[in-house]
Amino acid sequence: MLKGKKIVLGITGSIAAYKACYIIRGLIKCGAEVQVVITPAGKEFITPITLSALTSKPVISEFFAQRDGTWNSHVDLGLWADAMLIAPATASTIGKMANGIADNMLITTYLSAKAPVFVAPAMDLDMYAHPSTQKNLDILRSYGNHIIEPVTGELASHLVGKGRMEEPENIVRVLDEFFSTNSDLQGKKIMITAGPTYEKIDPVRFIGNYSSGKMGFALAEECARRGAKVTLIAGPVQLKTQHSHIYRIDVESAQEMFAVAQMYYPDSDAGILSAAVADFRPETVADKKIKREKEEELTLQLRATQDIAANLGSLKQKGQLLIGFALETNNEQQNAEGKLERKNFDFIVLNSLNDAGAGFRHDTNKISIIDPKGRTDYPLKPKTEVARDIVDRLVLSLSPNS
Repeated sequence: MLKGKKIVLGITGSIAAYKACYIIRGLIKCGAEVQVVITPAGKEFITPITLSALTSKPVISEFFAQRDGTWNSHVDLGLWADAMLIAPATASTIGKMANGIADNMLITTYLSAKAPVFVAPAMDLDMYAHPSTQKNLDILRSYGNHIIEPVTGELASHLVGKGRMEEPENIVRVLDEFFSTNSDLQGKKIMITAGPTYEKIDPVRFIGNYSSGKMGFALAEECARRGAKVTLIAGPVQLKTQHSHIYRIDVESAQEMFAVAQMYYPDSDAGILSAAVADFRPETVADKKIKREKEEELTLQLRATQDIAANLGSLKQKGQLLIGFALETNNEQQNAEGKLERKNFDFIVLNSLNDAGAGFRHDTNKISIIDPKGRTDYPLKPKTEVARDIVDRLVLSLSPNS
């Protein structure tokens, strides 16, 4: 899908700059045209001669060419590009992008870009985890930029953690998929639940769980990318949506999620229930903070919450699909199969807390898809790729011949 696309590749001052060569090779191999814009610090890590040889274009770094005074127009570059990719992106460059500090050719080009912008951070783990970096990344997301998350691995400091730039082949794949004409969900309406629910005990305490919502949000982005109009019912999470086809409704409790799901599922072609909904809520909620008294014990009377899955399963009409999730710690197969039948799911996605790297809070997941015909196992993958596997199965199930 990259054939004929014009890509501006921004390179900044990171040891990962050498990987830009592999990104260029991958983009050109896919048929793209690449123009490199490099910061002065970036030239300390990789030479413009190397980059020019790979792209067959002069590398742009300064506003004016030193020898003849030619002006390099950031405005023209911004109009020329079908996409802009900044890889590697340092904490410094991310901060400048977020705050509009246009002190080099790369940032002025970014500020002039009309095309989608992709950012692949690369830095040490503490720099990446720093609140200022995370805030700047959130700002870039709010502007509509696409953040290609770094991965966990050994860094230039020889420490191990998150901050390593995503591998070149995966970065190229992200761009290729962005321009994909795959529209196998065009015209479909998909309802997705994601994240945890919080059940109040008093104004400051609640019953909840460790769900981050990452799997549900990845599913929403994947469905929207493939043409669907997505209604995303999100519990309390710190995530943002990117695709314009996602209509997000924020809820807190199981009762709120139940009410919204009942409202939107009947008009949907499919529902994907990936939220980790609390099974119980306090029978009464204190209107003031419960103080610790002399007693060393506090007894909470709990009542079952509404069963969203069972309710929607009973509402399901011919031609509609309902997909569930099962996160298990024991008797995984038996429990998932039982849930598949009881809730009237078309298929269920099983993952186990016994699998390293799967479940809550991780960026990866290891799943099995179970339907009445059998079970299909998948290896550990990033949740974005897991979402693709699940949506592939959804598309197959929506097919009249499935």
